[in-house]
Amino acid sequence: MRISDPLDLPIVGAGPAGCAVAIALARRDAHPLLIDRDEEVGDPLCGGFLSWRTAEQLHSLGIDPAALGAHRVTKLRLFDGTRKAELDLPHAAWGLSRHAMDTALRAKALAVGARIAFDTIREVRPGVVIGKSHEWKSRDIFLASGKHDIRGRSRPRKRKDTALGLRLRLPPTPDRQRLLEKAIELHLFPGGYAGIVLQEGGSANICLALRKSALRDASSSPETLFGQVADSNPAFAARLGSDWREGRFDTIGAVPYGYIADRTEAGIWRLGDQAAVIPSLAGEGISIALASGIMAADYWHEAAGSSSFQYDFARKARKPVRLASVAWHLAETRIGARAAIALASLAPSLIASFADLARIEAAPSLAPR
Repeated sequence: MRISDPLDLPIVGAGPAGCAVAIALARRDAHPLLIDRDEEVGDPLCGGFLSWRTAEQLHSLGIDPAALGAHRVTKLRLFDGTRKAELDLPHAAWGLSRHAMDTALRAKALAVGARIAFDTIREVRPGVVIGKSHEWKSRDIFLASGKHDIRGRSRPRKRKDTALGLRLRLPPTPDRQRLLEKAIELHLFPGGYAGIVLQEGGSANICLALRKSALRDASSSPETLFGQVADSNPAFAARLGSDWREGRFDTIGAVPYGYIADRTEAGIWRLGDQAAVIPSLAGEGISIALASGIMAADYWHEAAGSSSFQYDFARKARKPVRLASVAWHLAETRIGARAAIALASLAPSLIASFADLARIEAAPSLAPR
């Protein structure tokens, strides 16, 4: 087993959080080493919608969503069966695939001086990262493995009826382009919701966040569940079109929505979904990932320590995670869904204000000027 260079700062995971901390550390003349299991950049299920705060953070890291072909989003539409509400977003947002964004982030990290290694990580302990073929020793280890836990570093899942995610990507068509132009849509149904947004090239990204029981009630079949939602929601059926059964379903299970890490062991820096998991309804998961990486690099540079970082980042993440959790719990009930539609129709400014409040606080260098 090969032992690492003693100057390396190992970062487990080359997703948004891992790449953000790698870029920020490299800019401070550190020696970040990204460690990922996949040589080819994948297309993870979560994170295809980028809020305005996320766009600000990406720009600070040298990434321009528009230059990557991202679809500009200025409106939010809510659907509950035949009920509908539409309102303007407080600021423009973007639809962009994780493949496009993660590819750009990884390339930027390498361009500014980070290195990358590929291995399957079996365990992370204070001072050491143990992979299948390599071992990295370092006083500081950045854990950015996303929604996937590393052995010995699992996050608690208290609910029996856990959350899970389903994703279906559909090819561009004139009808989908017309229906979804400049909009992010949330289609609410008992037990969950579906988010739909166009991404680069005009493809439609459809993500469902739901309770495990809702899928079980659909015979544990994603295709059956999509069909049931379409039967009760004509607008959702129109977005699916006639070709949706030809698509491939991606799934992720046991998502610990609402989790926040406010403490950690010395030298273990929890980033992204390992630091805080915000319900996807808020569209702020990528922003939290980037913010955690940027902030961790600042704290490391100032020798503030992982424990101080974890506590302070938890304080920053608590408000948006709590607000999004409340909205999620309401949206997955019939009464809550109807209330959301009514409120969006009667007082759209309140929904817009919530959308702003559910963003993680920007660092001073990222604040709008």
